[in-house]
Amino acid sequence: MKSYILTIDQGTTSSRAILFDKNGELVCQAQQEVACYYRNPGYVEQDALELWASVVSVINEVLIKAGLSLNNVAAFGVTNQRETTIVWDKKTGRPVHRAIVWQSQQSALICERYASSSKLIQEKTGLRINPYFSASKIRYILEHIENGEQRAQNGELLFGTVDSWLIYKMTNGKVHATDASNASRTMLYNIFEEKWDDELLELFNIPKAMLPEVKDSSTDYGAATFFSKNVHITGVAGDQQSALFGQTCFKPGDAKNTYGTGCFMLMNMGQKPIISPNGLITTIAWRINGITTYALEGSVFIGGAAVQWLRDELRFIKTAAESEKSALKVNDSDGVYVVPTFTGFSAPYWDNDARGAMFGLTRGTNRHHIARATLEAIAYQSKDVIEIMRSETGLDFDSLKVDGGASDNDYLMQFQSDILGSVIKRPLIFETTALGVAYLAGLAIGFYKHLEDIVSRHCYKQEFYPKMDKEEVERRYAGWQKAVECTRGFKVK
Repeated sequence: MKSYILTIDQGTTSSRAILFDKNGELVCQAQQEVACYYRNPGYVEQDALELWASVVSVINEVLIKAGLSLNNVAAFGVTNQRETTIVWDKKTGRPVHRAIVWQSQQSALICERYASSSKLIQEKTGLRINPYFSASKIRYILEHIENGEQRAQNGELLFGTVDSWLIYKMTNGKVHATDASNASRTMLYNIFEEKWDDELLELFNIPKAMLPEVKDSSTDYGAATFFSKNVHITGVAGDQQSALFGQTCFKPGDAKNTYGTGCFMLMNMGQKPIISPNGLITTIAWRINGITTYALEGSVFIGGAAVQWLRDELRFIKTAAESEKSALKVNDSDGVYVVPTFTGFSAPYWDNDARGAMFGLTRGTNRHHIARATLEAIAYQSKDVIEIMRSETGLDFDSLKVDGGASDNDYLMQFQSDILGSVIKRPLIFETTALGVAYLAGLAIGFYKHLEDIVSRHCYKQEFYPKMDKEEVERRYAGWQKAVECTRGFKVK
């Protein structure tokens, strides 16, 4: 009986296959690490064939571990690291260059060429011109392979983000497609007109023939004939958008925050997108039945990485989990503020030259005060982004849904609730990225009748309610803002 959705979650550091049942409960999972290559400073690359091989491996492993076969699988879902760029030969199906990972800065100089077009690009795509996105990475590849320009013009090359590459391989080269959420991360897709933008393609000199067909996030992408002619791919979404869906953020104003190495915050803004004047990204969250839902996205560069800093550099704690125990050994942070801008500020400050700082130290300051202040900094940075989202959209939210490793920290979640004045909801299943695309895949095949059906099945493990006095919140947040101002004022060239 076909009772399961098999989700592929292809990330930057690993590939995972996860089986979910009709109720959205995690049945079994398998994981395999994938390598990154750093041939020059700032370059981050992967081998696309290695990515594909890892996906084949984890699919086989999860079925073996679960004691199931593809006869038990109703559909595949695919979620992926976004913006990572792969170009392959249409005839052979082999990559012509290593995949350029979303983190890579190797196309930074190419982005500088188009700096004068930044307003045009944002007005069409909702994105800031940056090597983060796919367009400059495609241009880099075409300029660094033999006869790249000519081969592209001749229709010999295909481009795709990781989802497109996996769909192409899973369908034995029959389907070259992506979903609207991934297309919106390429810096080539007009998110308002919902099409590949001819003006941008001409600007970057990228032939439209290279690009995949853009489909709904919940629809039939064809049979995954590499594995079975009877199992179709029916759900596709970029990882952060998939997590938004997996957290059932279906109404305008619903928001989620993923507390990973950095923090990725997305707010559902419904079907009327706005362009952020404060450096947030406007993106497509998903498209279902031809109806597009948009999201506002903001990121914090240093989230869980600040806890890793406490552990690895300062050696204040032995494990990341100990940060909570350390924080609770003192009554408060004793006026200490840690500003962990190790790689500069992200939204809403966008100050690349700023570096980390610590304020309010006294002779009585100890490592527990610093640990507590470091956790609080993660919450303050997230509040900075949410306040911008609130002001720009005019939307409010009564709760923030959380996932990612650091969301397992009770002290951090309680402080986040206090400082936001909102309920924090921690899900029963932490694998919300994989769960989101399982929901999308299940929606397409009738596992779920509608979004309300999904909401009725979705469960939360724990909720945190604000307890701090409003005046105390304002006092502490004012201290944070002053610490940020002082950090930005101190720069050593």
